[in-house]
Amino acid sequence: MNNFIARLYQFSGKALLIAILLNATAATCQTPTDSVLVKVDTVPPSVIKMDKPVHSVRKATLLSTFLPGAGQVYNKKIWKVPILYAGFIGVGSIIKFNNDYYQKFNTALILRLDGDSTTVDAYSGKYSDSQLAQLSDNYHRNRDLSIVIFTLIYVLNIIDAHVDAHLYSFNVSDDLSMQVRPTLIQNNYSAFALPATGINIRLSFR
Repeated sequence: MNNFIARLYQFSGKALLIAILLNATAATCQTPTDSVLVKVDTVPPSVIKMDKPVHSVRKATLLSTFLPGAGQVYNKKIWKVPILYAGFIGVGSIIKFNNDYYQKFNTALILRLDGDSTTVDAYSGKYSDSQLAQLSDNYHRNRDLSIVIFTLIYVLNIIDAHVDAHLYSFNVSDDLSMQVRPTLIQNNYSAFALPATGINIRLSFR
């Protein structure tokens, strides 16, 4: 009887030891899902990747409308600004030149045709009445034409900023290439037809 009880105690001890080892192994192999959830939920906002800001076509157009050249700066085409303002300054100088001479000849023509013999114009004895009228008309027309060109430059400035803003997101880098090669086109519908010549166009995006 005593031997049976001793063996029972020994068997119980071994069973208890095996159960402890199995629990320890299961705990080691268990996936730590709770710790993963904590790490995901506690990612700082500064680490989250933000989307690339959209380039606004409307903003570029309005900038060039209210301040010529500002849309080009927004589109990162700063090299166009000096060309734009050189055009404005050049055409503006032509407008002033033609307007000054138009005013001079027109004033002289008015003084000559006012019917008052005491008033003498600056071109008396140099130009006739018809010549003064012709000179006045020429400079007047040139001034108005220069104003039209000045306005066109302003409008083109707006159109240029608008188009550049549309093309801002397109890939126009040197990584784009096109290859054009001659090729032979097989005729699969007839066994006796000769191959036809053609052109193979291949676009490469690297």
